[in-house]
Amino acid sequence: MADGIGEGAEFSPIEDAVMKALEDVIDPELGIDMVNLGLIYDIHVDDDGNCVVTMTLTTMGCPLGNLLADQINQAVTSVDGVTGCEIDLVWEPAWDMSKMSRFAKVALGIHG
Repeated sequence: MADGIGEGAEFSPIEDAVMKALEDVIDPELGIDMVNLGLIYDIHVDDDGNCVVTMTLTTMGCPLGNLLADQINQAVTSVDGVTGCEIDLVWEPAWDMSKMSRFAKVALGIHG
């Protein structure tokens, strides 16, 4: 059954660029980037260059620290054409290890 996250329209070129930039934002606890961990659920950039990043964290008790929020903002606004960044932190659907890329699983020694 579809959960609606990440199943909308294809990303535009600027949204693809934002996703690529987010690969440079590393989770401080796991040492893997946010994209490969599967924490980025959606990206939307409107016609004015405002970007909304819909994401989650590995656990509800894990705060989105200022450092991580700043890194996400810097990565997103480094993309040509993006003028601002808003982080939409969601807990549904809950993150689990199945959302990680093969790269992240191998890097963390998870097989399956």
